[in-house]
Amino acid sequence: MFRIVRILLAIGLLVSLTFYFLDFNDLAPAILSKLATIQLVPAILAGNAVIFGGLILVAFLFGRIYCSIICPLGILQDCIARISKWFRPKKKNNYHYRRNNWVLRWTVLSLTVILFWLKFPLLTLLEPYSIFGRIITNVFQPIYLFGNNLLCSLFLSFGSYRFYYIDIVPVSWIVLSISLISFGLIAVMACFWGRLYCHSICPVGTFFGFIARYSLFKIRIDSQKCIQCGLCSKVCKSSCINEKERTIDSSRCVDCFNCLTECRRKAISYSFFTKSGKKTISNETKTNGSKNEVSVQTDESKRTFLIALTTIAATSLPKTASVVPHTKDEYGLIPFKREQPISPPGSLSHENLQQQCTACHLCVSKCPSNVLKPALLEYGLQGLLQPRMDFEHGFCNYDCVVCSEVCPNKAITTLSKKEKHRVQPGHVVFIKENCIVHAKETSCGACSEHCPTQAVAMVPYKDNLTIPLINPDLCVGCGACEYICPARPYRAIYVEGNTIHREAEIVQEEEKKIIDDIDFGF
Repeated sequence: MFRIVRILLAIGLLVSLTFYFLDFNDLAPAILSKLATIQLVPAILAGNAVIFGGLILVAFLFGRIYCSIICPLGILQDCIARISKWFRPKKKNNYHYRRNNWVLRWTVLSLTVILFWLKFPLLTLLEPYSIFGRIITNVFQPIYLFGNNLLCSLFLSFGSYRFYYIDIVPVSWIVLSISLISFGLIAVMACFWGRLYCHSICPVGTFFGFIARYSLFKIRIDSQKCIQCGLCSKVCKSSCINEKERTIDSSRCVDCFNCLTECRRKAISYSFFTKSGKKTISNETKTNGSKNEVSVQTDESKRTFLIALTTIAATSLPKTASVVPHTKDEYGLIPFKREQPISPPGSLSHENLQQQCTACHLCVSKCPSNVLKPALLEYGLQGLLQPRMDFEHGFCNYDCVVCSEVCPNKAITTLSKKEKHRVQPGHVVFIKENCIVHAKETSCGACSEHCPTQAVAMVPYKDNLTIPLINPDLCVGCGACEYICPARPYRAIYVEGNTIHREAEIVQEEEKKIIDDIDFGF
């Protein structure tokens, strides 16, 4: 029953979270967003003490249940490993006991902590939930949308409008390459070595492995029933069962319960740990009937890790100093450089975004206007893959607050529509020489028509023409003016990012005059 329940819960979470990432027409219930908030690193960065404490308690009671049921990347590895068995000879088995490579595990974890302080994005690259999010968003979502468009074309041929066409906006080849490489490495490790990533590389797995050593419920071997047949170690995806010594390394065990169902003699059980500090197991020798007491000691050498993790949760990174300018060349007649990237509304500042965000790309996936794109070096190296606003394929809807509602890390704080109308992540900049009103002496006004805050207004120019006049204090950085500007190859109007978000002014509407008598003329 343990294994069946574990599989059902894991598949339910994986399917639900994957669909939430892929869903583009709000079919998924909003409660599915809570699945992202129960991940360990997002809970730490968001300062969610309830979730963090709950995960610690669950790990202390039941071991690495988190890795087998809650972590979507771990469940994805199980699915890949299961599928790989269909194409592998039955006698071919790569699962067997391996020694605990604690040097590698704790080196990776230590480097992750240290480099997090030094603003190097190793945590972003290794955090399991974020890896999963980038794989789904950048690799599988385009395939999902392509399938939707195929169905749309098919149904339209029969006169049905059940599906509608969705633009597939490609990400940069570098972002796609990072996602594909991550997926490829995870898939290869899962196919040949099971949960190798989880028990040897993943910093979250190392953390929960440390707690699992002291968990109350553990999978353990009854030495009186065990005949050392090795069936359990052949199905152990964590390579943590030493059938020769009849021991299980609980720091690597992910509680998949495969060994429980495989053991023919019922020598393996999931039971309560009644003794603190050590467990004595009696091994029968083959030479005589005497019994040798084997003492399995708990590891006391890594307790300082808890102090380091607590420090991470309370750490504030210093403000970023280096900014690599935006260098796209599709704007207007006179080239310009965006000196500061535009972070999403609600992110408060570039510093806050870099401190809180692990680049899970949930906001990128859920953005209805395709405005949020993964950054490369726009924020600097410390902001690698974090979301930035790009108005090449759309603009930020004036009333949209989706990204602030779905962010599990609180890197983008929750905003109401009213609050969104006052946030200024960037300000408008006008280049008169690029404007077609000036350069071609023809009327336009598209930027003013699309501006929701009157930050761009048309004023008399010459020969009955009007030209844009900007008021940056009214701008909310939505990018509508930049997106709609027809000037090419360089746009005449664009949004420059604010390193620290400001508060935009609100235009006070004039009191409307009441007209008593209205003659409609008919």
